[in-house]
Amino acid sequence: MTGAGDEFQSGVVGESYPAGTGCVVEARGELDQDTLAPLEEALSSAADRYPLVVLDAGGITFGDSSFLNLLLRLHHLTTLRIAAPGEQLRRLFAVTGADTVLSVHTSVEDAVGA
Repeated sequence: MTGAGDEFQSGVVGESYPAGTGCVVEARGELDQDTLAPLEEALSSAADRYPLVVLDAGGITFGDSSFLNLLLRLHHLTTLRIAAPGEQLRRLFAVTGADTVLSVHTSVEDAVGA
């Protein structure tokens, strides 16, 4: 199941909706190897259908190396933009150098319009 149905499989995936030429996928909560599968499915599905995928990261409270790995893999498959990451994700991106690779924006609107 993809799209809106994902939110019923796991609390980590919120709404997915078209925006501009892309798709916004909302994520929330703690993202690690045990909780990541529904988000991976939602992001991959969006990447298959849209030239731009925006991850609304405003509701993510924790992301580990498996989450970062997913973002880097997706970055190579499509135009990926990360919107509104919290302090923990910004720190993860900075410490690993991922902030020099990933396109990080302060809001969903900025990410969609960039």
